[in-house]
Amino acid sequence: MHASPESIAAEIAAVAARLVVEEGQEYGAAKRHAVKQLGLGSRTALPDNQQVEAAVREHIAVFCADTQPAELRALRELALVWMERLQAFRPHLAGAVWHGTATRHSDIHLQLYCDDPKEPEWALLDHRVDYHPGTVTGWRGEPVDVLTLRSRCPDLGQWVLVHLMVHDQDDLRGALKPDAQGRKPRGDMASVRALLEEDT
Repeated sequence: MHASPESIAAEIAAVAARLVVEEGQEYGAAKRHAVKQLGLGSRTALPDNQQVEAAVREHIAVFCADTQPAELRALRELALVWMERLQAFRPHLAGAVWHGTATRHSDIHLQLYCDDPKEPEWALLDHRVDYHPGTVTGWRGEPVDVLTLRSRCPDLGQWVLVHLMVHDQDDLRGALKPDAQGRKPRGDMASVRALLEEDT
């Protein structure tokens, strides 16, 4: 009996979810590693990100229900600290910390919207913050400059990577359209504060 493509995709999603939660891997990398771990061919159809996110929520509920809420809160509080420092650039929180699936292994993803893409770099230099510049693929498939820094998270007793994606100011309108599940894909400082107030 051959497993159906649906059951294989579900199996990949479950293994990928464990890698996301326990090692902080990004969804794309976690899916590729899951295929390798399961000994499947490179042409195996992969689950979509929604399926992986559902598996991540399930994994958290089963294995991390007692620790994850406090870890998520600590990361959201740290994200807010950086949003306040960078508020001139209309920061928005995205990724697992925004969607509520983050654990202590997750990175913080902030999106900045500014007239001049060099401004956030100057701000970091002014504050003597060490950062590493790079490029990632944006939500429309376009290259986006990213500045990565390490920030101490006192509540977790560890360093956390903070990625600052630098977008053009005009991109903000398109950035707030709901995703496929009708959710806000990212949130501003007021939205993050509201999430923290809901938690308490």
